[in-house]
Amino acid sequence: VQLVESGGGLVQAGGSLRLSCAASGLIFSTYAMGWFRQVPGKEREFVAAINRRGYSTNYVDSVKGRFTISRDNAKNTVFLQMNSLKPEDTAVYYCAADQWGAGRGISTDYEYWGQGTQVTVSS
Repeated sequence: VQLVESGGGLVQAGGSLRLSCAASGLIFSTYAMGWFRQVPGKEREFVAAINRRGYSTNYVDSVKGRFTISRDNAKNTVFLQMNSLKPEDTAVYYCAADQWGAGRGISTDYEYWGQGTQVTVSS
């Protein structure tokens, strides 16, 4: 199983980025997908999750109204559209896969993880 994130980078506060996570080696439609982020010295934090069919989503309060998670099961890809970015959104963002999961925000639910992509928001 491989999860490969892309789309990270440097952006000014108020800007937007779209992260993608391409999955291979698994039956994508059987996995709930999540995005987490981590800052050095801090625990990994849940950001957003989506259920297997894409009709149910879940967000941490700090990103509600700014971030949108979506998925394309035909392309084995999950996305995180990030708008109105803030400096406190700076982190390494990871996607994760949870087979038969409901898209909860609990990191131990997720069996597979990507290598992460850096997002830096300047003030």
